[in-house]
Amino acid sequence: MKKKVTIKEVAATSGVSIATVSQILNGNAEKFSPKTVEKVMNAKNSLDYQPDYFAQRMVMKKSKTIGVMIPDITNPFFSLLLKGIEKVVYGQKYIVILCDADFSVQKESEYLQELIRRGVDGFIIASSTVSNQTLKEQLTKNQVPYIVLDQKKSEGGSDELSTDDFTGGVLAANHLRELGHEKVALIGPQDAPSNIQTRIEGFKTVYPEFLFVNQPLTREGGKQAAEQIIPSEVSAIFALNDEIALGLMYQLKHLGKVIPDDYSIVGYDNSPMSEYVTPTLTTVSQPIFELGQIAAELLLERIRDPKQAWARKVLPVELIKRNTTAHLK
Repeated sequence: MKKKVTIKEVAATSGVSIATVSQILNGNAEKFSPKTVEKVMNAKNSLDYQPDYFAQRMVMKKSKTIGVMIPDITNPFFSLLLKGIEKVVYGQKYIVILCDADFSVQKESEYLQELIRRGVDGFIIASSTVSNQTLKEQLTKNQVPYIVLDQKKSEGGSDELSTDDFTGGVLAANHLRELGHEKVALIGPQDAPSNIQTRIEGFKTVYPEFLFVNQPLTREGGKQAAEQIIPSEVSAIFALNDEIALGLMYQLKHLGKVIPDDYSIVGYDNSPMSEYVTPTLTTVSQPIFELGQIAAELLLERIRDPKQAWARKVLPVELIKRNTTAHLK
């Protein structure tokens, strides 16, 4: 077995002290001359030296890892969100530890405890089940910075990032109203997280009365909703996310209905699948990838400067008109 190269050997080869090598390899190269940095890096590369992760953590007092907690890894929204997060943190040499909470309070609490024990530098919380009290008790108490986004709202003590859900609900409703639809349905969970409740409030400003179909934010929820839609008099449906809309479209077609001739459907998210179904889905677009990028940027800024003022950002949304909506016949 090849003997592991030590930092002492790198120092000897480059002709500088162990402390200098440690400083340069741990991100403090700006303190030294370009010539010294070049000698150390050449020695490191020629010897194929791999710094010890745990030793680096002790020197830097950072793990270069962040935890990301989401409620449902099967939802394409969160896949795209993670791509945005990963693009930013990878560029800063951070690693993401993903926690799929599956809407479980117990799993969320256990994930928080375990990742704190492992010394993550911060958290991005996109799951609504965990309470703000738990976040304060477990993260704030341990001085671990975090940012809440999407389904989770801050109550002080953290940065917050969201999209304009109220306007999103208004956009969906106005579109259906302009197409002449009077009797409409809205599909989503009764106990919706705060961002989706805000979405509903926006919809209500245009349609104070509508058929509410209580279903989870899943394709299966959309399929089940079809059984309540067909006996009703509604001509248009606002699905509170694209997953519901896709499941609804599938089941309505299975039951012999034609979209948009029989029903107009508006989704929410503009997930990648929305433009690959037939007919293509009219939906309210959220900047999901950018949401992930900005969340990561805010968290890394917070890690670098824990005392800066709390940030609260709201990103815009837009209606994407495709082929699942049409004028009422």
